[in-house]
Amino acid sequence: MARPYWSGQIQISLVQFGVKLFVATEAKSDIHFHQIDRKSGERVKHQKVLASAVENEPDEAADQSQVVEKNQIVKGYEYSKGQYVTIEPEELAQLRVPSKHTMEVTQFVDEADISPEYFEKPYFVIPENDAQAEAFATVRKALVDTKKVALTKIAFGGREHVAAIVPAGSDAHGGMMLYTMRYAAELRDSAEYFRDIKKTTVDSDSLGLAKELIKRKAGHFDPSKFIDGYEAAVKELVEAKLKHAPIPKDEAPAAKKGKVINLMDALRKSVSGGAKAEEEEEAKPAAEKKRGLSLVKTTAKKAAKHVAKTAHKRKSA
Repeated sequence: MARPYWSGQIQISLVQFGVKLFVATEAKSDIHFHQIDRKSGERVKHQKVLASAVENEPDEAADQSQVVEKNQIVKGYEYSKGQYVTIEPEELAQLRVPSKHTMEVTQFVDEADISPEYFEKPYFVIPENDAQAEAFATVRKALVDTKKVALTKIAFGGREHVAAIVPAGSDAHGGMMLYTMRYAAELRDSAEYFRDIKKTTVDSDSLGLAKELIKRKAGHFDPSKFIDGYEAAVKELVEAKLKHAPIPKDEAPAAKKGKVINLMDALRKSVSGGAKAEEEEEAKPAAEKKRGLSLVKTTAKKAAKHVAKTAHKRKSA
């Protein structure tokens, strides 16, 4: 098992038990771009230099005396224009923030009370050790039975987060999830974006057809059906370049000719032709996924061969 991202206590009034947090997500994309010089094809490296070097000689390369080594860089807080107070790493480590060590639960709320836009990043929560398992399981079961979410605060990554703790998994393998949340001040006021939406009356017949369309396309969420189409398209582009084949280009949607179909007609046709459309839609994700996985393997192999061939040519030259 990976190392925990955070270890500490959950405290609910006088009840306290140790837990460990693990990051629940990982980057899976195989697309990684580097900055390359167009003329030489070499990778571009960046150096950190003094601001005065750029201000005084913006078009000149900084000399070695103006390059700042990584171990010489510290954080600085600008308290006045151009004036900084430096903050050492050990000083940040000693900040007095209780939630660095203990998550004190301050409230229990219904999950429906929290709008989805507040949720940010998920973490797995498990007991710190076997001695903490009883208290952990008791609190988890209480959350399941009451259908409540525990709200707390936790400090890591250079800030203190509001967090929601919820039960996860089956009772046989019962863990919990912690979701860091956004502060209210971080969310823009939706009224600024929604207030200009034209007010319209919803036709009851159209509404009925829309509900029927939703009913026909309803199902259980299966995340494995979704793949990153952008990643697959980039791999297709790379493969074409390695083969010196025509570059695939985006095609604008074909303009629809003839009479514009009104909402009622569009809904009727969608519902009446829904069965066939659903079968085609069901077949799409599997085909796309197979194509994406195939591109991952073939492009990686061809890219490796291309790099080896290019390196050999340069060495021979």
